[in-house]
Amino acid sequence: MIITLRPATADDLMSVGALHQRSRVSAYRPFLPREALAEPTAEMLGRYWVERWSHERDSHLLTVAEQDAQLAGFTYLGPEETDPDTGLLCAIHLDPDRQGRGIGRALMIDALATLHRRGWRRANLWVLRDNGRARRFYERGGWVADGVERDEHFGPVTVRQLRYTRALP
Repeated sequence: MIITLRPATADDLMSVGALHQRSRVSAYRPFLPREALAEPTAEMLGRYWVERWSHERDSHLLTVAEQDAQLAGFTYLGPEETDPDTGLLCAIHLDPDRQGRGIGRALMIDALATLHRRGWRRANLWVLRDNGRARRFYERGGWVADGVERDEHFGPVTVRQLRYTRALP
């Protein structure tokens, strides 16, 4: 099956929001309570992406992956505000029904190459501490937890995030 990666357009944003919602519910369901995943809805995340992209499209890059003419995943890249030599993988999400088909790997390879082309020497990302599946995915891709942690709010729940980092090729 052919995977096509391309820069997102304004027409993709509501679909990106819907995929984002499906992805986060599927990924976080094993360790977050139901009430933490009830919102935002797909519609709310679609509007979030429309708003966010309207402010960040000059400094960030939203890339979508398509398979069989359907949105299968996306990445969102931008600058790391605390270090001008470091780019940030802000988000990577897959349609839960399409996991295990190489789409995440293709998105990761593309994201790393894009960050490098934009002139960054390192890349960071944040992952929920309890998301073992995502952590294993990043570790297989050469990412390393660097010991920096922060708290993130998911509705009524506070969760711990770990920062992962890696050199760019």
